[in-house]
Amino acid sequence: MKVLIVEDEKIAAEKLARLLGEINPEINVEAIFESISQTTSWLKEHTVDLIFLDIYLSDGNCFRIFDELEVKTPIIFVTAYDQYAIQAFKVNSIDYLLKPINKYDLIQSLEKFDQIHSVCETNKPIDYSNLIESIKTHHKLYQKRFMVVVGDQIKTVPCEEVAYFFAEGKYVFLVHKNKERYLVDFTLDKLVELLDPDRFFRVNRQVIVGFESIQSMQKWFTRRIKLHLLPESDNEVIVSVERLSDFKKWLNR
Repeated sequence: MKVLIVEDEKIAAEKLARLLGEINPEINVEAIFESISQTTSWLKEHTVDLIFLDIYLSDGNCFRIFDELEVKTPIIFVTAYDQYAIQAFKVNSIDYLLKPINKYDLIQSLEKFDQIHSVCETNKPIDYSNLIESIKTHHKLYQKRFMVVVGDQIKTVPCEEVAYFFAEGKYVFLVHKNKERYLVDFTLDKLVELLDPDRFFRVNRQVIVGFESIQSMQKWFTRRIKLHLLPESDNEVIVSVERLSDFKKWLNR
């Protein structure tokens, strides 16, 4: 059986691939991708029997894949959604795995795939439109504020006051519009799941920018874009090549 894994957290993707091999050595992971753009390009030229698809990817919400391609392959979604959204998966008979993935849940999902696979063999298309609409209807609320610690004081910062986030070594910092910086207890991968994608965009592996924090932009080397943020960043903020196309779409909404 040929499988595609679409997951932007490298450790999570490697764990899933390892568990699949332990459960069934005949499962062959054809490719692992972290973005919508990589996935859509690959699927235009290749086919697999099953796709494991994370909801939030490095360049946005995975449902954008369905806007570009007609996907008939059975999909097991990987999700951090709340209970309401999980119900939407159940109602539409599409299986899901709730992070962090464990071996028992994965075995159950693969057993369900056997049933879904029989539908594919009869050439009946799988319609994901109801699922997507249900997810949109029952979508969890995005993060509204962040708790931060300043000395022995605790305060909250509304998302409206956040300029951008950046990673430095093992730490992630929130930069307030007033130039203050606060350590937050989230990875950038997790923040992508929590933040409203209309307001925030991950431009590279180190930075998530807020739309209102972008003061100006300029063309940069190798077709990239350099951002000038407000408050000013200590380091250059360059939109990575792999995120450039989606960044332009994000700007043009």
